[in-house]
Amino acid sequence: MRRRKRMKTVRLLEGVVTFYGSHHALRAENVLLENQQEVLLVPGPREISPNCGVALRFDYPVREQVKLLLRQSSVQFEAIHHYPA
Repeated sequence: MRRRKRMKTVRLLEGVVTFYGSHHALRAENVLLENQQEVLLVPGPREISPNCGVALRFDYPVREQVKLLLRQSSVQFEAIHHYPA
């Protein structure tokens, strides 16, 4: 079983990716961690998406790179949001 990398810094991750199912969120986490992106699985904010109970926080300034990595890996996601904590 592969161990997940922990975030190295404690910094505000203001981007949120929402999904249609939790399996997509788990797959996205693996894809982004393999590409050295800082990510954190979190409960999905109901005010932005009622579809899935899991979302993925990331560093919002790199949203285009995140979107590209997810699409290249055929990870289905609902949307990318700017959602400060």
